[in-house]
Amino acid sequence: MLINIESLLLLCAGFFVIAVLYSAVGMGGGSSYLALLTLFVASFFAIRSIALVCNLIVVSGSTILYFKHGHARLKDFVPFIITSIPMAFLGASFRLKEEVFFIVLGASLIISSLFLVWQTSGAKWSEPTKEYPRYLSYVIGASIGFLSGLVGIGGGIFLAPILNHINWDKSVKIAALASFFILVNSISGIGGLLYSDTFELPWMETLILGVTVLVGGQLGIRLSLKKLSAKSIKRITAVLVFVVGVRVLLVNGLGLI
Repeated sequence: MLINIESLLLLCAGFFVIAVLYSAVGMGGGSSYLALLTLFVASFFAIRSIALVCNLIVVSGSTILYFKHGHARLKDFVPFIITSIPMAFLGASFRLKEEVFFIVLGASLIISSLFLVWQTSGAKWSEPTKEYPRYLSYVIGASIGFLSGLVGIGGGIFLAPILNHINWDKSVKIAALASFFILVNSISGIGGLLYSDTFELPWMETLILGVTVLVGGQLGIRLSLKKLSAKSIKRITAVLVFVVGVRVLLVNGLGLI
């Protein structure tokens, strides 16, 4: 096994909690999986691969649920998806040096945490939705898709705060788009890793973690966080992701500590 049993149990506990919390707000938890994996797994190829697979497992259930209840319409999502898929593939196919990867990952985690804080403090849910030029959807999809593939996340943690801030649509529809966006980008990212021969998956650990996030994700979807608001979850997550992002940047990336 790639990691010892004690570390694997700690990862399972962390992944389970992350899957429950993120799935309830339409996300997969990729950024937090990455954050935890950097504490226990040395190979950055394995880190990206495991995070993408677990991401894919969680958002598959969320996406099905959103479409089933009529919150998602494919034609509204196409402008974002059509550019994000190839760019996520391109980003994932880059063979980054290990220190460069950790610098990009650390910076991305820090930015992710700031986006989460921004979403909970600056969003004005009562404002009406606004119309925007279609090209903006292509630009947003391509930009976030590339970054997602590069570091091994689905991108919903970047997409949702931006769309909420500009009042693109109702929050439930944005959550549905974020879930679907994560799904297709995770698939595309895995394809990019396979293409560049950097898809490194320790099967035993991935199987155990995959089952863990599957159970956690389904539980989170069904609970819908009746006892803890989505805003509280995002703020707690923001603190965790920020702290680990700083650690990854300073220790793994820059080697300053």
